[in-house]
Amino acid sequence: MSYLLKIIRKSEQITSLWSGGKTTQLAIYPEDGDYAKRDFKWRISTADVEVDESLFTHLPGIQRIIMILDGEMSLQHKGKHHVHLKPFEQDRFDGGWTTRSIGRVTDFNLMLAEGCEGDLSTIHINNGIHHEVLDNGESTKRSEAFYCFKGTSKMSIDKKETFVLEQGDIVIVHIDHSCNNLDIKLSNHNDSTATIIKVSIFC
Repeated sequence: MSYLLKIIRKSEQITSLWSGGKTTQLAIYPEDGDYAKRDFKWRISTADVEVDESLFTHLPGIQRIIMILDGEMSLQHKGKHHVHLKPFEQDRFDGGWTTRSIGRVTDFNLMLAEGCEGDLSTIHINNGIHHEVLDNGESTKRSEAFYCFKGTSKMSIDKKETFVLEQGDIVIVHIDHSCNNLDIKLSNHNDSTATIIKVSIFC
């Protein structure tokens, strides 16, 4: 098989507290990676910011991408740039920067260690099918994640596997070098509008 598939249901995810609220780890790679020890190549999480202002954890050597899921937030990177984010807008920055946030939000986080690159995008599915063809022609390893933020989505891969993502579930697809034209289809399920956050990672 040219890919490996892992579905992580909402009930399997671990939520912990931090100084500004709570955070849920959706996925980490490698799977035995340890965020507390900063021992990982990449990590995907969500966070509920429950205070008006907070100072981000200092993470030197980690590239961060944050997307707002609910609410609005201003990010102030000391000596760098400032940005105000609304739902599904995102900011990319160095985890070693001194970063302060203003605003109570739910956000989506991608952390990337040195040697990895990544992107976030949003897929809104009303009626019909969202279709993607993934091709790993690069020498690096590629992983794609699909997080069901709202609604319920039916997903099929290469017409071989079909499953349903409930709200809060995430699926990770690891693609090896021999994978060409991996066919992925997403559709809304039970006539509900679905919102999917797509994560593309290259390491």
